[in-house]
Amino acid sequence: MTSAITETPVANQKLVRGLGLLDSTMLVAGSMIGSGIFIVSSIIARQVGSPGWLLVVWIVTGLLTLTAALSYGELAAMMPKAGGQYVYLREAFSPLWGFLYGWTLFLVIQTGTIAAVAVGFARYMGVLVPWVSESNYLIAPIRFGGYAVSLSTAQFVGLALIGFLTYTNTRGLEVGKLIQNVFTTAKTGALIGLIVLGIIVGLRSGAGAENFQHFWTLRGNLQDVGAGLTAATAFGLFVGICVAQTNSLFSA
Repeated sequence: MTSAITETPVANQKLVRGLGLLDSTMLVAGSMIGSGIFIVSSIIARQVGSPGWLLVVWIVTGLLTLTAALSYGELAAMMPKAGGQYVYLREAFSPLWGFLYGWTLFLVIQTGTIAAVAVGFARYMGVLVPWVSESNYLIAPIRFGGYAVSLSTAQFVGLALIGFLTYTNTRGLEVGKLIQNVFTTAKTGALIGLIVLGIIVGLRSGAGAENFQHFWTLRGNLQDVGAGLTAATAFGLFVGICVAQTNSLFSA
């Protein structure tokens, strides 16, 4: 007796639509709100030198991000296929550019972003847990000529975080979206809390009034943005705003 094995034809197999509106919103928001927003504002402030120009940088960044978002929305409506930018590049230019982008995303873009976020997480965790430090080695540096291989507690935490999130995503869509929703809610809540705390502390300490009284005044140790330029000159300020866009767009 032979048993019939029923197989689903490949042509009929489709991706599971397992994400609802909330899940999709959390996924996009989680991708947009990274660690950069908590890190780069101080860097931008040193580059442009005043509260007013700091806000200008973020406003310009918001407009650029909105333009990109609307463009992606239009492309997604025109080509509702899995693959995102790969599909758009393939259809707009040629399969070669889609192929190159796909491998670049895998080997450089996404990989580097994941590593950067893990490092940022470990550094901030080190503020709360001093044991997590780049100078606290689990494996002391082993030198090979001009190079060295080591493992610090900060690196270990970063690797453990990447491993944990990778594992959760291998458990399926339900677990993955749960983790995403929790983390995005936490990040959004932290941003809202930071804004509220800043307003309360600013009003009580007079820092808000001080900033608005000198809204466009350049202050502090201005960061060199290249070739000895700082925001102290008109051209240096323009260059500083352009350089600051790199930081703000990274976090946006």
